[in-house]
Amino acid sequence: MSFDYQLVVIGGGSGGLTVAAGAASFGTKVALIERKSELGGDCLHYGCMPSKALIQAAKEVHQANEVNRLDAAAYDQLFRSSMERVQEAVQEVQEHDSKDRFINLGIDIIEAEASFLDEHTLRVGDQQITAKRVVLATGSSPFLPPIDGLDTIDYVTNETIFSLKERPKSLAVIGGGIIGLELSQAMSRLGVDVTVLEAGDRILAKEDEEIAEEAGHLLSEDLRILTRASVNRVERDHQGAVLHYSKDGEDGQVHAEQVLVAVGRKPNTDKLDLDQAGVGTDKGFISVDATMRTSKRHIYAVGDCNGSMPFTHVAGMEGKVAVSNAVFGLSRKVSYEKVPWVIYTAPEIYHLGMTEQEAKAVYGDSLMTFKTKLENNDRFMAEQRKEGFVKVLTNSRGKIVGAHAIGEGAGEWMQEVGTVQALNKKFQAISNIIHPYPARNNVVSQTADLFWREKLFDSNINKALRWYVKNLR
Repeated sequence: MSFDYQLVVIGGGSGGLTVAAGAASFGTKVALIERKSELGGDCLHYGCMPSKALIQAAKEVHQANEVNRLDAAAYDQLFRSSMERVQEAVQEVQEHDSKDRFINLGIDIIEAEASFLDEHTLRVGDQQITAKRVVLATGSSPFLPPIDGLDTIDYVTNETIFSLKERPKSLAVIGGGIIGLELSQAMSRLGVDVTVLEAGDRILAKEDEEIAEEAGHLLSEDLRILTRASVNRVERDHQGAVLHYSKDGEDGQVHAEQVLVAVGRKPNTDKLDLDQAGVGTDKGFISVDATMRTSKRHIYAVGDCNGSMPFTHVAGMEGKVAVSNAVFGLSRKVSYEKVPWVIYTAPEIYHLGMTEQEAKAVYGDSLMTFKTKLENNDRFMAEQRKEGFVKVLTNSRGKIVGAHAIGEGAGEWMQEVGTVQALNKKFQAISNIIHPYPARNNVVSQTADLFWREKLFDSNINKALRWYVKNLR
């Protein structure tokens, strides 16, 4: 059978662009289908780039306020300039993901909605194309909870909050996950009175419990956080909106000029007509195996739409595996064991592998936990950024099974642990690395030294060495 394309990629985000560029570089005839006018996906337009630009702008405003207290007029002006700065940052990155770059690689770009007619045929806008293989990289969108009255107010999500032109005086945030907290703190530092309502027992449900507890304590300096608070109903009022919630058996209200909905993500798969291709799903997410193949061996799915880990770097990783398998017929597999993520609040939160609770369930009494408070490190003392700690989890031989930290710049200096794990080295190997003093990652080295203290200094071997030194040296 003759096909129009050897490979069709649906979705122009991180995963899709990785696949399309990789395949084209090996001479594959590729079509890239993207329903929006620009490439880059959610990360560029609504996620990583605008949120980090906003966080940096908010950090600078926060620092300015610490030096000289800002009034309402100053906050209004700085809010507008911060939002302009966000758009400028997005535009700069957009140039890197320009259509011309991919067209010059020989990729046909089609701006249209795509859906399956059968497992090799796609309706793309008003035309039909055939593909020998397909990679689905359609991403995700904000999930909207079934809250009575939500559709009667002008709420925002991570896709629309960056379009705000004027500073809201108050903001109610439904959801205490990564997106909700990053945006909440940024808005608070831009002069907005923020209340976060989280239905669960704690914020950041996927984080280590001790890390989440510390984060809640530190973030409460900027935000009002209500846990176990389920929003039941929303209604308009003269100020904006009233959120009616239940907490510990009692009812309460939050009045806010603006509402941010940040309770999770849903896959962008509803318009693909996957059943026409025989592609299986689970709650809307496309089911894949470790090679990124779907229930149809010639169809792959990467990124948010497969429900693995909703991060840009994960979509890129999956894309690299999928393109090698699709183009060369390999069966490379993805492993998520060594994938870290960072929450860009202040202070930052680093997460790698299992939490302490998860690791205890697997390793039991053989689990070793090493912890150092930042207040015991010279660099953090010098900077007066002593809030936070490092926690590294290993088995009895030093294999890293989890690593967590909360602290200023943790996303940068903790990656040393991730690198050691990725190279299949033991945690104690970090003790042999010379760290410049007083670099922040000295706190990682301090933590690694604890391994030797526990395994050697407090052991029978140490007792024998002490006897040797005392009696024979």
